[in-house]
Amino acid sequence: MQAIILAGGKGTRLRPLTLHTPKPIVPIANRPFLDYQIDLLKRVGIIQVILCLSYQPRRIEEMLSDGSHHGIHVNYLMEASPLGTAGAFKNAESMIEGPSVVFNGDILTDVDLAEAMEFHTRAKAMATIILTPVEDPTTYGLVEVDPSGRVNRFLEKPGKDQISCNTINAGIYILEPEVLKYVPTGHAFSFEYELFPKLLEHRVPFFAFVSNGYWVDIGTPARYLQANLDVIAGKLLSFKPDPGNASTTFLNFAEIDELSIIGDDVTLKPGVTIRRSVIGPNCYIEENAVIEDSVVWANSRVGAGGRVVRALVGKSCHIGREARVLEGSVLGDKSVLTDFSRTLHR
Repeated sequence: MQAIILAGGKGTRLRPLTLHTPKPIVPIANRPFLDYQIDLLKRVGIIQVILCLSYQPRRIEEMLSDGSHHGIHVNYLMEASPLGTAGAFKNAESMIEGPSVVFNGDILTDVDLAEAMEFHTRAKAMATIILTPVEDPTTYGLVEVDPSGRVNRFLEKPGKDQISCNTINAGIYILEPEVLKYVPTGHAFSFEYELFPKLLEHRVPFFAFVSNGYWVDIGTPARYLQANLDVIAGKLLSFKPDPGNASTTFLNFAEIDELSIIGDDVTLKPGVTIRRSVIGPNCYIEENAVIEDSVVWANSRVGAGGRVVRALVGKSCHIGREARVLEGSVLGDKSVLTDFSRTLHR
């Protein structure tokens, strides 16, 4: 079996962080996001990966190259214009040799892929969609299934009066090559709005596998921050974070809790407090600064007495003395917050 990762989106919901860093390689606990999906695939023996790209593809290719240093083999497909989720799958047709695991490029999960693949084979499915339960399905794709697991109805972003279950599309699919005949060539085409209703219409064997494992769509700042905090808290059971700190300088009494991850070549001056946070490499945190429940990307500086609380700070930012970056704030790369400035609490 091979895998197709749909990583062509511009990451507009995650801006400004994705203006210069494509979403597939934004750091989660100081590791590129794609690493997590690749690790999940490797655990079930999938090492042939097709990566469908469109936005800033060179940045992603520079990180992965041919995949050999990750223990995989990567083929790249570029989209001259957006083809949608199913259209990107169709664009890979010449490389598809058998059943494929298809990932949306913004899903962080520890779903049991081996069990899902076994279910797909046992059900003799042409398509299997992996579902996850959520409290509020109104911003996702709701999927109703019968007792055998066969899909009965697919409803994208239902209204509150349309909710009949809490299982949503997790953005992970197992698809047989025969599904390709239902997707037009060279046109934008969606799994959610077009292909899946067509599969139901033609009554093909279309099944759902419900996963109760960890799952989050990292596509918004709030969920991206939560994904980082969940990983360092150990909620992603398949990944144990490395606290790093190998070449970090701690100058006299910096206070760091056991959950926080500090990148290489970080300087923490006396009186610094870091709680439940991720600090990227080459950062400089000055005296008595406090960083809590936050993510700070590489090469950023927090001035003396500064506070960063439940916020996101991009690369090469400068936060001045006694400045306050408060809950819900997102600073894009190279942002400057002058001394004693503050962002609004939301």
